[in-house]
Amino acid sequence: MSQLPIDCLNDIFEYLEDDRLTLYSCLLVNHLWCKISVRIFWRNSCKYSTSNVITLTSCFPSESKEILYKNGITILTPITKFPIFNYASFCNVLSFKNIRKKVLDLIKQEIIYSKNRICGCIVIQEICKMFMDQISSLKELLFFDYCRSAHILTLHPKSEYCLKNLSELRCNSSFTCENFRQLSKICHSIVLLYIEHGSPFISDGLGKLISVQKNLKYFKYFGTMLRRSTPIFSKLPNTLIKLEIFGGQVQISYSFLTKLVNLQELEISSSDDKIFEDFANLQLPQLQTLKFINAYPKLELLIKFLEINGKNLKEFHIYNNDNSEILIIIKLCPNLRKIFVRFDNDEIEILKSIFESCKYLVSIKINCGDEFLSEKEALEAFIKYSHSYENISELILFHRDTLTKELLPKELESFLIKWTNCAPQKLLSLVIITENYFEKSLDKNEENMKIIKKYISLGIIKKFKIRNSFDDRI
Repeated sequence: MSQLPIDCLNDIFEYLEDDRLTLYSCLLVNHLWCKISVRIFWRNSCKYSTSNVITLTSCFPSESKEILYKNGITILTPITKFPIFNYASFCNVLSFKNIRKKVLDLIKQEIIYSKNRICGCIVIQEICKMFMDQISSLKELLFFDYCRSAHILTLHPKSEYCLKNLSELRCNSSFTCENFRQLSKICHSIVLLYIEHGSPFISDGLGKLISVQKNLKYFKYFGTMLRRSTPIFSKLPNTLIKLEIFGGQVQISYSFLTKLVNLQELEISSSDDKIFEDFANLQLPQLQTLKFINAYPKLELLIKFLEINGKNLKEFHIYNNDNSEILIIIKLCPNLRKIFVRFDNDEIEILKSIFESCKYLVSIKINCGDEFLSEKEALEAFIKYSHSYENISELILFHRDTLTKELLPKELESFLIKWTNCAPQKLLSLVIITENYFEKSLDKNEENMKIIKKYISLGIIKKFKIRNSFDDRI
């Protein structure tokens, strides 16, 4: 393997990016392997361990070491030799949330030691300076930090070079108006922008940053409230293809959506159904995915919206609804590939109507829990009503409530046998969206997992995934 061309070695090491232990061992084989794999090993700071952070501190320039000394900060590091590489220069995904976590871990372990209460912030700021000095072109920045380090990012002499080609920015309210203004002078090629905010008002600086973007495609706002006067949404460019707005009290007008002619995905989470007054007459010609979490438009507004846009929809999610609404939705959205609607344990027959109306349906998400269907009922209903439709192949079980009945291994295998017999040429995708505290979910049963692995090896199950429910919603 040591004789393989460099391109082949690079492809192999790329494949090992998530296997940190194996990738680290590649650093130790020979000089060539080390030279190739070290860039991958240090590329994404989201994956850094405390050892990575210790190595970074050993690379501090004299100026940073002097600042630590003056503040009485000692770092106990086993590294005695001068580092071979400028490790910080390899980073193109910079996560200060993870850096901060690892620094705090090192303080708890007394590897970073000081009587200075803000020693962690000082160390983080010096790491920030080093990244700014050494990274030539950062691609992704995740800044969820409360150590007042944002000014280092935006005012550092080399910020213009480091951040010029930034394509993804995720940050929270630790970014001030001035920070956003400074970024707007540097970053014009952001593709994904994610803002997590706790204030009802967002700074004009953010609006400025949005307005100068040439290729913004994804915008996500997550916060507790947002007032109607906030102008940032009106500044979103027509290059946008995905918009997600999450907030308890999102009080904005959605009339700005009309100019987003390329919008393909829209997801809204709100606790107030009064915010949808503008929905009735919206025309979104490219819209393919629509998700409402919690509140959604009143039925008459939703009908008008779907009469205009429903035929283009391929995916639709609505978390609170009744049977009459489901029947209207599937009638107005005949080309759906994916659907998630709520029905309780006494409304199982509605599945038949969904499959009959949505001929192209590939995937369906079903609520499971005490007030919904049990896993057994969901599997039985899925196999009963889906077998006649050639496209349907994915079942997503969403645990929205405590499971009082456990799916037995013989019940799971019975379902898989029926699936094999009903659709011998069709592979099944099964996704479980759950939480650790749902002790009776099928993935917690070892025998069930053995059966899943068996049918994966037999080529019956194409995909099996377990996801966190919070991550799925957000």
